[in-house]
Amino acid sequence: MKLHFKSSKHKQAVILFEQLVKRYGQNSLDTADVIVALGGDGQMLSSLKESIEFAIPVFGINCGHLGFLMNEYLDTDLNERIHKAETAPIHPILMQAIKSNGQTHEALAINEISFLRQTHNAAHCQITINNKIELERLVCDGIMVATPAGSTAYNLSAHGPIIPIGAELLALTPISPFRPRRWRGALLPATSIVHIKVLSPDFRPQSVTADSIEVRDIEEVTIKQASHITLRLLFDAGASLAERMIKEQFLA
Repeated sequence: MKLHFKSSKHKQAVILFEQLVKRYGQNSLDTADVIVALGGDGQMLSSLKESIEFAIPVFGINCGHLGFLMNEYLDTDLNERIHKAETAPIHPILMQAIKSNGQTHEALAINEISFLRQTHNAAHCQITINNKIELERLVCDGIMVATPAGSTAYNLSAHGPIIPIGAELLALTPISPFRPRRWRGALLPATSIVHIKVLSPDFRPQSVTADSIEVRDIEEVTIKQASHITLRLLFDAGASLAERMIKEQFLA
């Protein structure tokens, strides 16, 4: 099996990178069968985006802290582990953002696309789903659209729902909502088109972030699933992402 290793800058990841390249060799991305990402979930997200061009799966090895999307490090045959690994197919989401100055930006997100207020003023925004206004005015610190893969990340910390892998759903989750005070968000079909319009953008500026790509001073954003792109995460047999997400719901 031809492997291409990618490492974060963490010391442990760099050391492991050198060891594994010496043991298994380093293949170029255009000839590799699998990307092996060394680090934490940030490195996994970066490697997954890089895998799109080459249509190859990614096997992660945790060298960071939580590493929810990663496998644990084991001193066993890596080729055999990958051969026996289970695949978790996921779709990213695409944002099309328009800034207050008219500039447009596009970016893919694997975990979530999140809006946040830029100043001390609360964010005011209007939520439209499939060309129908569902919420005239949301007053909050922010709001996000999360994928199933990202539902256990920022979405969960904002009290959003955990979505099983394979469920054709997206989570629309407010961040510290003030009005409507009791609104806790919504689960949307994955085919939904979400449009968020910033109200009073000059007085209440907002930014939008697709995973790690931030665009500031936005006026409106459209978000939809990039169903034509399928990313493949590899997990050790018996430790699939679906099983981890079930377990996460029973943690105290």
